[in-house]
Amino acid sequence: MSLRIESESQSFVLLRLGERRFALAAKHIVELVAPSRVFRFPHQTPEIEGVILRRGRIVPVCDVAERLIGKSLKSRRLYLIALRRYAGQAEWIALPVTGECELITAEMSPASDADSPHVAGWLSHAGDVIEVLNLDGLTPGPTDVAAPVAPLETEEARP
Repeated sequence: MSLRIESESQSFVLLRLGERRFALAAKHIVELVAPSRVFRFPHQTPEIEGVILRRGRIVPVCDVAERLIGKSLKSRRLYLIALRRYAGQAEWIALPVTGECELITAEMSPASDADSPHVAGWLSHAGDVIEVLNLDGLTPGPTDVAAPVAPLETEEARP
């Protein structure tokens, strides 16, 4: 008698960065939105480009293209709003993407010890092998960066 291992299909969202496709588990996706105004501010986290306002939330825009494909994105078509876990809580982040996104159902092969921390696993779809992204290992969290905070200037402190 042979032992049959049942693998479970999951839903994934395929996204395009430049010429490459990547995947995220659909359960981590909040929504896909048209590009909106990015508010920039002085900070020391190169992966964070700024923030957008979405549904009453301030959402950091994490440009992960340079880390994944070796260059920053010049043009954008959409922002993929996804969930990332910070200290046990889910937080929204916005990932700029250059092309249309696609919802698929597939079986994921788990990542190996040799894979980068941002790789959750691998998919085979339409003849391509596609990285499934682990946002916790790809995007910076509050504990990943320790930016100095300048004191606020008050009326009393001014000369």
